[in-house]
Amino acid sequence: MTSYHLPSKKQASQKKDYTGIFCDIQNVPSIIKFTNLVLQFAESNGTVSCKNIYYNSQCKDQVVSSNKLKELGFRCVNVPDSSKNSADKRLKDDCYEAVAFNPFLNKIILFSGDKDFAVLISILKAMGKKVIVFAQRGSESSRLIKLVSNENFYFVDELPQLVGNSNKTEPQNTAIVFQINYNEAIEYLTEAINTALSQGKPTIFSRIDRLMRQGCANYQGCSSISTDNGKKFKNFSQFVDAAVRDGKVQREGQELFLIELDKLAA
Repeated sequence: MTSYHLPSKKQASQKKDYTGIFCDIQNVPSIIKFTNLVLQFAESNGTVSCKNIYYNSQCKDQVVSSNKLKELGFRCVNVPDSSKNSADKRLKDDCYEAVAFNPFLNKIILFSGDKDFAVLISILKAMGKKVIVFAQRGSESSRLIKLVSNENFYFVDELPQLVGNSNKTEPQNTAIVFQINYNEAIEYLTEAINTALSQGKPTIFSRIDRLMRQGCANYQGCSSISTDNGKKFKNFSQFVDAAVRDGKVQREGQELFLIELDKLAA
């Protein structure tokens, strides 16, 4: 059984408002940019009794992120199973268990825009719990937004405004530079195209960019790609053009081809 922080009788009589953080880092990799703000926001909603991050050790970028989060006191749960929704299932099970063993856990802060969490949210609300959802832009589910209502749904990059730190930066000792080199970016580009293909989705720029963000925590858009000459790409299309010139991929309009597959990625 997982160990959770249970309030003593004295604590319960003084404060009956506990908060739990549950995050699917694959769905919301940008949480690593705002970890201190995450904690501040959670603490403003009650005593934090658990702060769980779920990651897959088979993904090197998720391992790097989880190691940094461990240093800040997060419980990082490794779910190396590559089968669909395995991390989601572990997160749900742990959340149900946390609520069951801590009746004063009244607020759940969920970092994921995945619609698969709709049932969890519905059950928590039926139990009288308040659920706050944070999603990464481009991965939010309209179903989740409706379930928690607009006032309890946020994008992760809104955290600075929510905690009143829009003009402040993270402490220097926890600042994280998000950058990958060009060759790494090409690897994640082809991986994202393969993922879209396996899902039967068109490989349009916006989808590939989103899949690259989900697959690599350090990729935060084309400006995070480091080239040999130190220049930054102005937009995603410019990065794709470079990949085409180097013979890595082919493109037709807003869709991409994998050269080794010799067929349209669609």
